[in-house]
Amino acid sequence: MGLSAVLSPSVSLADVSVRRMDSVCGDDPRFWCRTLLNATDNRTLATLGDTIIGTPLRILGILLIAFIANRLARRGVRTLLARLQPGALQLPGRIHRRRRGVDEDGAPAARSRPMASVLASTGENNLRSEQRMDALSGVLRSIVSFVIGLIAGFMVLGAVGIDLRPLLAGAGIIGLAVGFGAQSLVKDFLSGIFILVEDQFGVGDIIEIDVDAAGTVEQVSLRTTRLRAVDGTVWHVPNGQIAKVGNKSQLWSRSLLDVEVSYDTDIEHAKEVIQAAADQVWKEKDSVLEQPDLWGVEALGASGVTLRLVVKTTPAEQWRISRLLRERIKAAFDKAGIEIPFPQQTVWHRPAEDPAAP
Repeated sequence: MGLSAVLSPSVSLADVSVRRMDSVCGDDPRFWCRTLLNATDNRTLATLGDTIIGTPLRILGILLIAFIANRLARRGVRTLLARLQPGALQLPGRIHRRRRGVDEDGAPAARSRPMASVLASTGENNLRSEQRMDALSGVLRSIVSFVIGLIAGFMVLGAVGIDLRPLLAGAGIIGLAVGFGAQSLVKDFLSGIFILVEDQFGVGDIIEIDVDAAGTVEQVSLRTTRLRAVDGTVWHVPNGQIAKVGNKSQLWSRSLLDVEVSYDTDIEHAKEVIQAAADQVWKEKDSVLEQPDLWGVEALGASGVTLRLVVKTTPAEQWRISRLLRERIKAAFDKAGIEIPFPQQTVWHRPAEDPAAP
């Protein structure tokens, strides 16, 4: 059959031979190559048209779909994390009563200052939660963008006719090698994500971890946590090595004070003096959230009786309040004539024997 027969009106586009289509456009003929070959029966024009028109359009379509998928995925990550973000923190239950002379019947008194302190602390924690979610959102969105971009890149390479099988095989081998050699790095990375998601600690918290490091958190990254100890030492701890962590300043703190009095002291009188001194601090300091609670006799020691006092404070204020309580209790004991026992030792002096004696 000649060219005139192929181009005659009586021959439809479907009459182009399948064998010729396969030889020109390949086993999987593309739209532009198939259409141009059917329309012109010109091998060169069909191949060139598919290269000039079809391939760029396919690449453009891949990039457009990747862009839309990336936008939707990033928005989905942010929405999901926003739902996981905890709501406003609850105020301590007993803060509403018996503060600064507030009666048990709820009569109003000078409540504005302590409530403002608690609300400020709550606002700081909510801001910290938002900052934590923003940081985690940025990391997860970057990961999503990288994965979508990688997939789109492989699809673009396939669109221009590059065989992806050797690339995928090589990438798999490299991935296994890198994964085997970077296990600790991956562990640190995953641990950092869980630290952020679960809000185990954040910048400004005072923590103690099981690798004999303690201090104020200065930075939390996906790989390491940086602490500054009381003496100024800076600790850099890989997140993967943190098996246990104690947070001493999350939401609220507690000052625990053991006060020792002598055995001949009237215990009830000593408890009244301690409670009065602690209540005075409670009335003066906004950082004390609840009325101090005197638990009673904690231990019977070698030289005295130990009474335990606990005070609920705003985060990281327990040490300052403890120092102030010691000062006030010492002054109150001196005024009330209560003795604070201290270890005493009796020394017997044995005179030297007379060398002239028989």
